[in-house]
Amino acid sequence: MNIKKIMLSLVLVSFYLPAQADLNIFSCEPEWAALATQLGGDKIKVFSATTGLQDPHHIQARPSLIARIRKADLLICTGADLEIGWLPLLLRRSNNSKIKPGQPGNFVATEYVRLLGIPKLIDRSQGDVHAAGNPHIQTNPKNILRVAKAFHQRLVELDASNSGYYDTQFETFSKHWKKALKHWKTMTKPLTHLKVVVHHDSWVYLKDYLKLNQLATLEDKPGIPPTSGHLNQLLKTMKSNPAKVIFHAAYQPEKASNWLSKRTNIPAIVLPFTVGGTEQATDLFQLYEDTFNRLLKAVQK
Repeated sequence: MNIKKIMLSLVLVSFYLPAQADLNIFSCEPEWAALATQLGGDKIKVFSATTGLQDPHHIQARPSLIARIRKADLLICTGADLEIGWLPLLLRRSNNSKIKPGQPGNFVATEYVRLLGIPKLIDRSQGDVHAAGNPHIQTNPKNILRVAKAFHQRLVELDASNSGYYDTQFETFSKHWKKALKHWKTMTKPLTHLKVVVHHDSWVYLKDYLKLNQLATLEDKPGIPPTSGHLNQLLKTMKSNPAKVIFHAAYQPEKASNWLSKRTNIPAIVLPFTVGGTEQATDLFQLYEDTFNRLLKAVQK
């Protein structure tokens, strides 16, 4: 399957329809900004509060973000407490009633997928624990289509005059995404049950999608930088039960991955995690194409 041809056809759908931006959309993360762009075309204007090289947990509620969110007709964010440290403050200071929780202008992506990693016990001494479940749903491409269906309906609800346009955009995106899923299913067969070590436990949906065997995390506790004691224990573990690859997200430090890699000869790689995380991950299609290509190359080495 030619991913470039898919993207060209999506662009052409938007090109041949009349241009008129009707909705201002504020996205918390790049993956949802990319999805909104695919589904909204030239009927929307999209702003992303974060980039692929930023940790979405820790963002400053800057005045520029307040100004942006104040003008938004529609907010699209991950939810499940991912933005708990900064989004509530933005919402309060924006005084924008259209995008408050419970309003049609407030769209939470995690409400439309099955959440994994829900802790049995909430204990903050265990690090950065998400009570609602792991929020990083974008690491499984199947979740994108589930969110897309719901977001399409929200666009139609908020901008009924352009419903026909949004229907066309969604149908085109859905068609190509389903083809891409078939392509990725074949492409990733060599990765099934692959033994991996990850920096942070933010890949549970990718693990579920590829059936990865996650042996360990570089962080002893979620959100707390790796300790020398934990890394040395991992080094011992890798001697008896080695992983095939070590990986971390583009926004995460590479020091711990490289440390373990040099002492075990296990390849350490960076994965984009979201749109813009690498130069290749320019849109949603390329996000997964690049992710799987990087894993496959590491395994082949």
